[in-house]
Amino acid sequence: MPNNSAPGWGASQVERVVETVLPTRYGVFRMVGYRDSGNNEHVALVRGDISNGAFPLVRVHSECLTGDALGSYRCDCGEQLAASLQRISEEGTGVVIYVRGHEGRGIGLLEKLRAYALQDQGADTVDANTSLGLPVDARDYVQSTEILRDLGFTRIRLLSSNPAKQEALESGGITVAGRSGLNIAQRPENADYIATKRARMRHDGEPVQDVWRQLTEGTVPQGSVLGLAAELITRYGPLVQAIRPDGRLVIGQLGQSLDGFIASRTGDARFVTGSEDREHLHRLRALVDAVVIGASTVTADNCQLTVRAVEGPNPLRVVLDPRARIPASSLVLTDGAAQTLWLVGTDAMLPTDLADNVSARRLAADDFAPDRLLNLLADLGYPRVLVEGGGQTVSRFLEAETLDRLYLTCAPILVGDGVPGIRFVGSDALSGALSAPVRRFDFGRDVCTEFDFSAIIPVPVP
Repeated sequence: MPNNSAPGWGASQVERVVETVLPTRYGVFRMVGYRDSGNNEHVALVRGDISNGAFPLVRVHSECLTGDALGSYRCDCGEQLAASLQRISEEGTGVVIYVRGHEGRGIGLLEKLRAYALQDQGADTVDANTSLGLPVDARDYVQSTEILRDLGFTRIRLLSSNPAKQEALESGGITVAGRSGLNIAQRPENADYIATKRARMRHDGEPVQDVWRQLTEGTVPQGSVLGLAAELITRYGPLVQAIRPDGRLVIGQLGQSLDGFIASRTGDARFVTGSEDREHLHRLRALVDAVVIGASTVTADNCQLTVRAVEGPNPLRVVLDPRARIPASSLVLTDGAAQTLWLVGTDAMLPTDLADNVSARRLAADDFAPDRLLNLLADLGYPRVLVEGGGQTVSRFLEAETLDRLYLTCAPILVGDGVPGIRFVGSDALSGALSAPVRRFDFGRDVCTEFDFSAIIPVPVP
């Protein structure tokens, strides 16, 4: 076994013992068995590989017989485990470490049952442990850190609502690029347990059950992602949590035919994809500060770029138009439904009677480069950006490596010839093709693929 001890920790405390394959309802995983210095046995369920330099998803899951095996509703452990395996299977890369010896946050099965008995009498999970003279949380994560290092997972995204897990892994030399909860619905039987973890043990996250309560009572904060229906949190929650520390987020979106066209040869694009994909597009608009679109798309589609199919605020409409060639009658210039920023070249001819909701700004040719445009919008107070179209504009931002996420929806139609969708200078070999962790969603007959380019990091050259 390689020497994977963390700095300052001395010799490794885990030994890799066996490896096999485990087919599950969530797909096929590579299963690796370990034994630690305390003779505890642990397993890692590994999906995919990490040779592409991505930050894989990782769940460090503490053993819970009652929740994992018996389906107890007193905790949410079994559902967290199932959701983790599902998320990692959908993304295609990641690992679940199942840590033995962590029963009852490290106090053992029978002591956990004694604590349950006190909870039956009204104590919360923290007071029950301390009343028995036991620690609130006796777990350590040395074995998990060393298992990750043995597997080559040293830069990860952590699936957990517990900041203590992140801190423990980071102290062992693991880079945690992000941490997100799994948004498991709470039940009447575990509502107090979950509330105590959040109030007294620093756990974060908003349970889906709370979302339904807020939706029912009409108390959802305006513009909050929690205003989405509960089943959509799984889809958009990771997107919101992916916002960079500086507040920026850049999303690309495009709908095209199965053979890669966004419109026919005449420019007809109404509609390539169906109504469910258009609703998805409006949800993306509601989650960003600004929507960027090229002049050709405005001219061809006379689009509004507003939020109409869902609840949410309208974003700033940003039109890239170096020659100021979009028609003066375009809705983005006349409808007054949202603010419009019209970016034109230094020599472009502009109307003198722009509507109050439209502001024009002249840019030099170099300032239309994707990175400079994004810097300009961030400086103006619009750090979260959706690049919506058309194909040339989205492709430019993709090729410039400025997209954190790309949503590419394919409709089951063959156009044969027309306006192309994603196009960029590719690699001579398929081994160099652009890839990233993905998730897929069915939008009626259409299939949307989400590329998570934020999970790709440069691989250092020796």
